Amino acid sequence: MPTSSTTSAAWRRAEARLLAWFAAQERHAAPFQRAAWRAWHEGRNGLIHAPTGTGKTLAAAGGPLIDAVLRPRTGLQLLWITPLRSLATDTAQHLATAVEAMDLPWRVLRRTGDSGSAERARLRRGACELLVTTPESLALLLSYPDARERFAALRGIVVDEWHELVGNKRGTLLQLGLARLRHWLPDLRTWGLSATLGNLDEALRALANDGVLIGARTRKKTVIETAVPGNGERFPWAGHLGLSQLPRVLEAVLGARSSLVFANTRSQAELWHEALSSVWPESPETLALHHGSIDPKLRFAAEEGLRVGALRCVVATSSLDLGVDFASVERVIQIGSPKSVARLLQRAGRSGHRPGVASRILCVPTHLLELAEIAAARQALAEGHLEPRRPMRGCLDVLAQHLLTMALGGGFTADEAYAEVTSSLAYANLPRERFDAVLAYLRTGGSALANYPEYRKLVEADGRYQVDSGRIARMHRLSIGTITSDGSLQVRYMKGPKLGSVEEQFLSRLRPGDRFLFAGRHLELVRVRDMTAYVRAAPNRRGGVPRWMGGRLPLSGELSDELRDTLAGRGKDSAEMRALAPLLDVQRRQSSIPGIDETLCERTRTREGDYLFVFPFAGRLAHEGLAAVLAYRLARLRPGDYGYAVNDYGLTLTAARMPPLDAATMRRLLHPWGLRADIRASVNLSELARRQFREIARVAGLVFNGYPAHGKTLRQLQASSGLLFDVLRRHDPSHPLLWQAEREVLDRQLDYSRLRACLLRVSRSRLLWRETRRLSPLAFPLWVERLRGGIAGDDWKTRVERMLATLEAGADA
Repeated sequence: MPTSSTTSAAWRRAEARLLAWFAAQERHAAPFQRAAWRAWHEGRNGLIHAPTGTGKTLAAAGGPLIDAVLRPRTGLQLLWITPLRSLATDTAQHLATAVEAMDLPWRVLRRTGDSGSAERARLRRGACELLVTTPESLALLLSYPDARERFAALRGIVVDEWHELVGNKRGTLLQLGLARLRHWLPDLRTWGLSATLGNLDEALRALANDGVLIGARTRKKTVIETAVPGNGERFPWAGHLGLSQLPRVLEAVLGARSSLVFANTRSQAELWHEALSSVWPESPETLALHHGSIDPKLRFAAEEGLRVGALRCVVATSSLDLGVDFASVERVIQIGSPKSVARLLQRAGRSGHRPGVASRILCVPTHLLELAEIAAARQALAEGHLEPRRPMRGCLDVLAQHLLTMALGGGFTADEAYAEVTSSLAYANLPRERFDAVLAYLRTGGSALANYPEYRKLVEADGRYQVDSGRIARMHRLSIGTITSDGSLQVRYMKGPKLGSVEEQFLSRLRPGDRFLFAGRHLELVRVRDMTAYVRAAPNRRGGVPRWMGGRLPLSGELSDELRDTLAGRGKDSAEMRALAPLLDVQRRQSSIPGIDETLCERTRTREGDYLFVFPFAGRLAHEGLAAVLAYRLARLRPGDYGYAVNDYGLTLTAARMPPLDAATMRRLLHPWGLRADIRASVNLSELARRQFREIARVAGLVFNGYPAHGKTLRQLQASSGLLFDVLRRHDPSHPLLWQAEREVLDRQLDYSRLRACLLRVSRSRLLWRETRRLSPLAFPLWVERLRGGIAGDDWKTRVERMLATLEAGADA
């Protein structure tokens, strides 16, 4: 980039135009914004890290806009990548305003899965200079033969909310797309935006091989309040959704002009929306629901209602976590523990979404122990301890999908593709033999499938790989992306609009006439036909609420560590810990509270048998693997049937009769030696990999979800992927997708690295062995989890209330 005095003077004049627009809005450009503009002018890559609401969007957009004033061109100049379709709409509007302010003849378009045919046709004609899109839509654009020509004038890329992408397969797919564009355009500038990242250097390397970190000098103030139970107020120990706090939540909502109420799961959001609706004193149109399974039109209506100030309250999930700018939102309420420091900060930032204004959030615990989680999150935030988002490495299913995209988008040679792919952080250490194995899979399907033409996706001519089948091209473009569905059906009225989609597993349990709550409406199932559940309005609610698979959020590692410190006595003067003190006193009397360098184990005899409780505070996923390993190791001491349950604090194992146990035996049982072998023996790794294989096979193009309106059912997909898994295991055990499936089970489902780190920590800690006469406050939630899995809803609630009454009576004694 030229840096002569003439060029610098022209830059300052163009920058002055942008600064004048700031001044017209009674704003001043922050130092980090101007630093980002200058870095763009110098041709650098970078990552802008600043709190929500401080102006990151204009920090990233300012440089390209000033550059466009200096060097006007036509054609696609700037690509803006966003993780959410709803965010794309809001971002496109903000960028169009900035473009107009700079008096640029740029056309701003968005291209997402929700885009209409007119927008897509305009984009195909090249009729835009700034495109707001998603990682999946970028991959789709790269799959067309004219892709290189389409992006020929591109100057730069901005990746919004990079923290939301860097740690998952969507981010891996985007890294490959960026590598493809940089291969065509070596001078391309790449920038990312983030507000909540604990590993900035690594995140920057994943975005661009070199670059500069730019951050705001001052931290935005975040005020965390808690709905602490009052003196004498009975508050549940476990097993609740927090609905007893409804009066507090309603009072808080009505005390603000506009509020966001965040729930951690879609099911919880549905129930809280229904609860608020039942006591809502104003027009029903001022209360709305927003989550990822609701139809886009209903989501957009809620977003627009917040934007113009027509809504008093929206109950939402992570679908509204990210940077949609709703200036009208005064209050944010978090139902339950946020489960991570970054999520708490992100959600708090939805309020006070303006520079210089503090963000505020009211946390509403659903049970007593969540008070400690909220206190721990506040302490971690004060010390700047945010969770890292580790980039995924070497995902072979994503690589297979991208290679097919490359073949459709102009073709490639093996050496060129390997060099390009390994230029990304995600595949920097990919062995050539593993790359060649993926390439062989795309050519033949693997040795077990080589005789079936439908699995031969690539053809080679003169060393160049391409696709010569229109059918394979269509199927690939319909399947692009890494977000896999658990099998869903559209929900729509018999005579009326679509409401969204619900997992097939839930609807398969319903019969015509059954009622359920969805999209904030009481519905009655009429019939299921052509992958659509037709419903009518029900006069009142009877029946269930959909519970989507994978709905529970695990406690993050950073919050787990902070929680152990908090329970051990740190922050005891906070309002949350003062309210929790009576329960912790009960825990001390009946057992112990583990210190930071201690691990607590409890054994309790009940009418149902022996219970062993272990509290490593390592998070739900790690405890899942540890429980299976402990059950296996206990069975070697005394054969028997061992059941288990887990939560974020610990795990419980139960049996009719446990083997003799003491502190020394528990230390041997919790030793990390032989962990990987014991995992393989204790969990049905093959069956877990078989289930994981369906997702991997879909991403890699081995199975096809079906054409629109003729999609396969979940059962059909399971059957086809399961059959392929069995065939490959038997006849092609070295197939790269089998390796990927087992690896993901260990890394994602069992969190092997965190489990191993947990056992190493436990082996160095002091072990507290306690034999208790009744369930302790820490043990009770695990007993509830164990009970929840085997007893019908009403019976389960009755048992929990009865046990809680017994424990409370014992605690008072």
